[in-house]
Amino acid sequence: MAAGELDRLATGLLEGLGKEYWGFVPRLAGATVEQLGATRAVGWSLGSIHRYDRTLRALGPLRTQLICMSISLHNGCRYNAYGHAYAAELIYFRKRGRLLPTDPKALSEWVDLHPGELRDRLCDMLQHADLHVEVIWIDRTLALATGEQEAVDQDEARIAHLVRMFSVLDAVAIAGKIEPDEAHDPINKDTALKARHAAMRSTMA
Repeated sequence: MAAGELDRLATGLLEGLGKEYWGFVPRLAGATVEQLGATRAVGWSLGSIHRYDRTLRALGPLRTQLICMSISLHNGCRYNAYGHAYAAELIYFRKRGRLLPTDPKALSEWVDLHPGELRDRLCDMLQHADLHVEVIWIDRTLALATGEQEAVDQDEARIAHLVRMFSVLDAVAIAGKIEPDEAHDPINKDTALKARHAAMRSTMA
């Protein structure tokens, strides 16, 4: 099989997985194949998805999305930071009927902050959202992402895996200059929820 055909097949597979999980074709799929190569992109993606799903079940969707968002902000990746910030806000909105204090687009612009300022802003936002427990998790996440500490229990091992996973995803998105798309979570398929969310966001503009 020619390299070009293999690349197209790999891209189609990753785009199909994205559409199945999230309800849209993620812009990152083609760039992942282009930068990692078809075989590595598919193998790495499938392995990462399975472990990510286990973390999602163990930590819950909101916490997982906040962790992923924080890692991508630390890595300077606006694409993934937005996708997970948007997902976190949709999950929060569905549960609480409220919006996060900072909208996903504004959050995704925090990519150039010093780690200390990033931590302070994230924790302040979470406290204003009455997500006080999540402050502890974001502290642990950023400590692992910056290398200030190593994983000492199973939950931190899950976060450490996300740190490694997003080191690849964020590098691909940054190198490819990928613009943000939609929410990186199955909740993105809930069009009625998204419409209600957009309507409420529009009143805050």
